[in-house]
Amino acid sequence: MTPSAPRKFGFDTVFDDAGRVASAAVRAKRLYPQEEVEAIRQAAYAEGERAGLSRMEALQAQALSSIADACRAALPVLAEVAHEHRTGSAGLALACGQAIADAALDKFPQAPLQAALLALAREVETAPRLMVTCPPELADGAAAALAETAQAIGYPGQIQVRPHMSLAAGFTLDFGDGSATFDPAAAAARVTAALTAALAAEGLHAEPLVPGGES
Repeated sequence: MTPSAPRKFGFDTVFDDAGRVASAAVRAKRLYPQEEVEAIRQAAYAEGERAGLSRMEALQAQALSSIADACRAALPVLAEVAHEHRTGSAGLALACGQAIADAALDKFPQAPLQAALLALAREVETAPRLMVTCPPELADGAAAALAETAQAIGYPGQIQVRPHMSLAAGFTLDFGDGSATFDPAAAAARVTAALTAALAAEGLHAEPLVPGGES
C-alpha cells in the first residue's frame, strides 16, 4: 500500500483524539479594492500627521515655557543694568554740565549778575539802593554790566558794588527788603543732591530705556 503524501496544515488545523485531522478551516483570501486601500493609507497618514503635530506642539510649549523662565530670571538683572546705566549717565551729564558752566562763567563772568537782576526786577523796582557784594575780580566790570541791565528793566535806584576778599565765586544782591545769593558750588551741590535723590527714589522701577518696553 502506497503511503499517502503528507498533508500540510497550519495553525488553524484541528486534530481529534487519535491524532487525525478533524477539520482544517479554509481561509478565504480577501482582496481589498483600491479605494479602500487608499482610504486606509490616507487615514494612517492623517493619524501620523496628527501625532507629529501634537508632539511638535508639546515641544513648542516646552520651549516657550523655558524661554519665559529665562526671561523672568533675566529681568531683575536687566533692571539693575538699566539703573546703573541711568546713574552713570546722570553722573556724566552732571560732570559735562559743570564743565560747561565753569567755562561759561570764565567767558561771561558778569552774566549771572545780570540774570539775577533781571529775575529780581519786580522785587528791586522800589528799592532806592542795590548793594552788590562779589569777588574782587568780578567787581571790575560788575558796575557797568548792572547799570546796563538796570536801564533795560527801568530800575531807577543806585547800584553799589563792594568787592569782598573772602569770596572766591558768586555774589549777593541786597535790596533792603531782601537779598539773594548766588554760590556756584552750592548750586551744583543742590542739583547733584536732587538728582541723586530722584535716582534713589526711582530705584529699579524707572521708565523703560526703550519706548514701549518694560523695565
